[in-house]
Amino acid sequence: MGRDPRSPGNPGNPGNPGKAPGGGRAAGRRPGPRAGLCAVLAATAALAGCGISDAGPRNAGAPAVGGLNREGSELVRVYFLTPDGPWPATRPAPPGAGPQQALDALLGGPTAQERARGLDTALPAGSRVGVQTSAGTVDLRLPWTVAELAGAAVSQLVCTAAAAPGIPGGKPPVDVVVRVHEAGFEGSPWEVGCDETGTVVPRGHAPSG
Repeated sequence: MGRDPRSPGNPGNPGNPGKAPGGGRAAGRRPGPRAGLCAVLAATAALAGCGISDAGPRNAGAPAVGGLNREGSELVRVYFLTPDGPWPATRPAPPGAGPQQALDALLGGPTAQERARGLDTALPAGSRVGVQTSAGTVDLRLPWTVAELAGAAVSQLVCTAAAAPGIPGGKPPVDVVVRVHEAGFEGSPWEVGCDETGTVVPRGHAPSG
């Protein structure tokens, strides 16, 4: 039999740059979670190196985070995609908005104006992600497994959550830990974060179960 995909020496599956490994899974067993995360991180590495502002592409740098606009309503950053990398578009939100509002806006997809400017998404439409916050941490409860999503879609979710306002403690997005709970699995979640380029990166431990 081959090496256990959870073992620290397993290099994962970086050979599929477009999508994290998919396919079925044996009943009652997780399909190689460490290998799945390695493939997601390898896929999203191709998006690194191009930070994007509301005015257009620029050199890589820390994305802007949530804040108040002149009318006192909240601003949230919603990470969409361009051919050159992630684009954190600004969206207005009600006062007191946090990660749940940011994720809801993300899953609503780009507006017609944003699509006309070249923004796109790799996330399925019409879904909802459950969100909980604690000190420096956001828990995301997905209606999918990580293996069902493209690597770019995982970056969209994690970076939108990490950059949202209303997270107690830490400095979003780079100090925020995002814990990703997959549908159908009760084990420990993925612990990941968002780097300065808007790309998902590992934080903490790989999940078990």
